[in-house]
Order: sequence, then structure tokens, then C-alpha cells
Amino acid sequence: MTKQIFVYNTLSRHKEEFKPMTPGKVKMYVCGVTPYNHPHIGNARPFVTWDVIRRFFEHEGYDVLHVQNFTDVDDKIINTANKEGVQWFDICNRYIDSYFEVMDKLNVRRAHIYPRVSEHIPDIIKTVQTLIDKGFGYVIDGDVYYSVEKFPYYGQLSGRKLEDMLAGARVDVDERKHNPMDFALWKAAKPGEPAWDCPWGKGRPGWHIECSTMSMKYLGESFDLHGGGSDLIFPHHENEIAQSEGCTGCHPFVHYWLHNGFITVNEEKMSKSLGNFFMVIDILKEFAPEVLRFFIVSTHYRSPLDFSDARLKEAAASLERLRTAGDNLQALNLMMGAGPTAESTSLSARVLELRDKFMDAMRDDFNTALAISYLFAMAKEINVYKSSVEAAKGKPDGKLVDVMTHVWKELCGIIGIFEDKTAAPKDAAVDQEDAKINDLVAKRQAARKAKNYAEADAIRKQLTEMGIILEDTPQGPKWKRQ
Repeated sequence: MTKQIFVYNTLSRHKEEFKPMTPGKVKMYVCGVTPYNHPHIGNARPFVTWDVIRRFFEHEGYDVLHVQNFTDVDDKIINTANKEGVQWFDICNRYIDSYFEVMDKLNVRRAHIYPRVSEHIPDIIKTVQTLIDKGFGYVIDGDVYYSVEKFPYYGQLSGRKLEDMLAGARVDVDERKHNPMDFALWKAAKPGEPAWDCPWGKGRPGWHIECSTMSMKYLGESFDLHGGGSDLIFPHHENEIAQSEGCTGCHPFVHYWLHNGFITVNEEKMSKSLGNFFMVIDILKEFAPEVLRFFIVSTHYRSPLDFSDARLKEAAASLERLRTAGDNLQALNLMMGAGPTAESTSLSARVLELRDKFMDAMRDDFNTALAISYLFAMAKEINVYKSSVEAAKGKPDGKLVDVMTHVWKELCGIIGIFEDKTAAPKDAAVDQEDAKINDLVAKRQAARKAKNYAEADAIRKQLTEMGIILEDTPQGPKWKRQ
């Protein structure tokens, strides 16, 4: 029987036991990117986070339906297209391709459905019309607004009161609106913008209506999980609730709202104005994708995440420690096995205990930071055991090695690291460099066998200058990048 999973629900502001609407199934919607530029580090965090959450649900035996949108009709896209003198959809296609390229490198599994706003205009028009018919929407000069005063739950997600929001409203609000907090469902057409025909004249959707329409289309009027960054709680997700529940009368629209914490850069808020806005493609020029992924999951998803070169280097060093344990485990697998001993039996129980603790951490609101600490504890046990086997010039317990291998792959698979990528196409430049390194390692081995130690040392020095760490083991030389 699957153990209980607890999630922190932004709506209730406390942890709740996860109970899916349909036993054994999870329906989840994640707010995607607005494709007007390459993905930045702030984009990477939620998608890596939700990838781990999805992996864990699937590990626990749930059938997950994962939907993630592309906001391909937006002011930023239109402005970028106008500046470049190209069509708005050219910008969208370019940066959607960039999104997939980056997320594939970060080992983010693809969602099952990627709806685009531009492909769901008739559905959106139907939703807006329903809101007008039910008295939640009103038309002014081709624009359609949502009347927040008509929705009794407005502010429930963010914890804001409508009267307080009104008191803080700007003076330069649109005086045509019934209430300063009313928001656009549909925008009347303007020159140089994409527009579609509708009952209120040509125009395009407002920002929030897309997610209400597309999530309900693919997941139903009510579904299990909705995720995104903390910056989306208000107004985007607040408005989604108002639109969706106003349209269907179904409460709640979403049962569990999950939001990842903010990203800071050197302890300052990330923003273009501060010049600390980092694109993932630029980060990956300096750090391996697996390092960036590990950096993200090493902090609990709801906690703030401070991004800096120093912290990425720390993540790289930590990941290398785990990689070494994985290499040692592989070396144990290559040794001829022996029967169990009191030491190996005890260690097998310890490994299974660490696995249980890892799983318990993940079941407690997907606490990857705590879970990874148990992965490090297991790495230490692997390293110590391999050293003891080699010191005794003995053989490892075959059954113990099997247990450790199975658990290691299981835990790393949930985090999304050290997965076998043999089926995936490799970068040609990486392939060429690997071939060069392997050739140098082979030449060094030949020099050592010929007792030409000066040449062997010269080759080792060359490898070190290339950033390669070379280790001589009983199974032969092994190398890894610094």
C-alpha cells in the first residue's frame, strides 16, 4: 500500500495529506513560459522542481497527467517581434525550441500536453462568453473585464482582502472599470498586434484567462495539483481561481496549490534592471547541466534559492562526491562476488534504512534537501565498504552489491541525476573530446607498461591541464572532469 504523501497547500497555508480526486491518478497543471527570450534561471527552478515531483508520484505508483502551457500571445512577444521586424509566431517558435533544448539538457521530462494560447482561441472566447452570461464579465469598448466583487472567494489564495487592495490601488487605474481591481479577460485589437474575431470585436485574450481555459479543457473543471513560482500567486493564480470557479460554479477549482520559492542572485532579487538576469544557456557554458539541476534540487522547493558562481561550484563538488560513490559501486559490481558476512548483512539493513528515510523525506512535501542528505550517507557507506574490501583483498557480498546498486539507481532516478543517457544523442564536440582523452589515457597506460615513466607523467600532466582527474584503480585507469 502506498504510504501517505503530505504537501504544503498555498490555499490552506499548511501541509495536507495528498488525496487525489481519482485513486491512483494525479492531474497536474504547471504554468509554462512566455516564449519571448531564452529560459533564465528563474524558469529552470519550477520546471526542475515539478519534474522531481512528477517523478516521485510516478515512483509511488501514480498515473500522472502533466499539462504545461506556453503563453504564446503576450505583450512581450509582440514587442520583441516588432523590434526585430518579424512575425510574433516566429519569436514564439524560436524560443519554444530554445525552451525544449535547455530543459532536455537539464533532464526535465516532457509534459504530456503543451497547449498554446494561439491554438485555443475559440475555447477562450467560449469561456469569456460564459463569464459574461453569468454576470462575472462585462464589455467596455471591445475590452472584457472580470468583476472581482462578484466572486466571494477573491483573495483566498494570496490572503489579501479586496478592501485592502482597493486602498492600495494606483491613482492612474482605468476609470472605465467598475472596480480598480477588475482585470482583463479580453483586450480590444490594437495596430500591429495579433487579433481574432469574437462577439465583442477583434482582439486577443488577457493573460489569466488562458490557463483557466486550457487547464479545464485537459484536466476537467476541478483537478488535483497546480504549480508555479511564488510570483504567480497574485494576481495570476488568484485570477485563475476567480475565472474558473465563476465559469463552472465548481469549488474548488484546484485542490492543492504548490509554489516554489524565489531565486536571488548573490542575495539580491534577480532582475534585468540590476543586471543579474542569467540565461540558462549562458550558465551551461560554464557548468554541466547536471550541476545546475543538482544545485536546484539541493534546496527545498519552497525555500529561497540564492544563485551564485560560488554556490554552483559547491554543487559541482558535491555532485562529484556522489559520482565517485557511483563509480565505486560500479567497481564493486565488476568484482567477483562472495557470500554474506555479519558486516555485509548489517550494511544491507543500513542501506534499506537510508532508502526508507529518503522516501519519508520525499513524502514530506518533497523535501529533496533532506532526501539528498541520505543519498550522501549512502555514498559514504559505499565508499567505506569498497575500501574495506580492497584492504582485505577480498570479495564483496554479491547480494549486498545488488541491493546497493538497486537502491542507488532508484534514489538517483527520483532526483534525476546519473541516469543512463546512452540512447540520447551526444554533442559532437563532447564526443570528440572524450575520444581524445581516452586516447591519451591509453597512451599513458602503454608508456607505463613499457616503463617509460617520464612519458606517462607528461601525459598525466597534459590531462590535468585539460581539467581531467585521473585515478589508477585495480580495474584499470578511470578519469573524470574536474
